[in-house]
Order: sequence, then structure tokens, then C-alpha cells
Amino acid sequence: MKGKVLIVDDQFGIRILLNEVLQKEGYDTYQAANGVHAIEIVTKYSPDLVLLDMKIPGMDGIEILKRMKVIDPDIRVIIMTAYGELDMIQEAKELGALTHFAKPFDIDDIRAAVKKYIPISTN
Repeated sequence: MKGKVLIVDDQFGIRILLNEVLQKEGYDTYQAANGVHAIEIVTKYSPDLVLLDMKIPGMDGIEILKRMKVIDPDIRVIIMTAYGELDMIQEAKELGALTHFAKPFDIDDIRAAVKKYIPISTN
């Protein structure tokens, strides 16, 4: 087993694309369209990595990231942003985000980043 990935994005198409690609790589995936659902999944399933969109209606990515870090200070998070959201990227990195991808992103870059940040289990 390679690990658990939570995909948090309000755009259905992006969630489905990332879900399909990561499942083909052997990861267990979870999806959330909003912050409340994302926090519930983190609490219940303890994903190894979160792909987190920064612009989500209701609870934005920074607030979601802060709440996830309260639940699990060591949780690994990769953020996804629209081009040019430099202040938000900087704040997310200060809160512990590993890296960021600007939308539209290259799916192969996301795949490589997930492999990099989720250690492969030898069990």
C-alpha cells in the first residue's frame, strides 16, 4: 500500500482527474468539495498527504490548512492555487505546506510530488 491522499477542491472535474490518476498509482484517495468535509476526512482517516485548493467557497484553503494542522501537526499538504496568489502561497508555506502548484497544473508534476512526499511502505 502506498498511502492515503485527500483531494480538496470545489471543482468537480479537478477532483475526479486527480482521483483517477492517483488511484491508478495505487493510492487510497478521498475527496472533499469543501472545508467542513475535508476536516471530517482528516479526523476520521488521517491521510498521508492532502492536495488542497486555496480558493474554496466558505472556508478558504488557509483556514482549512490551519484546522488540519491542529488535528495533525505533521500532516503533509500540497497547495494548489490560481496563478499569482503569492501572499496566500507564502502564508500557506509558513503554516507548513510542502510546496504549491499553480493551476492549470501538469498532472505528471502532481503525480511526482505525491510520490516524493508519501514514503512507500515496505510492509
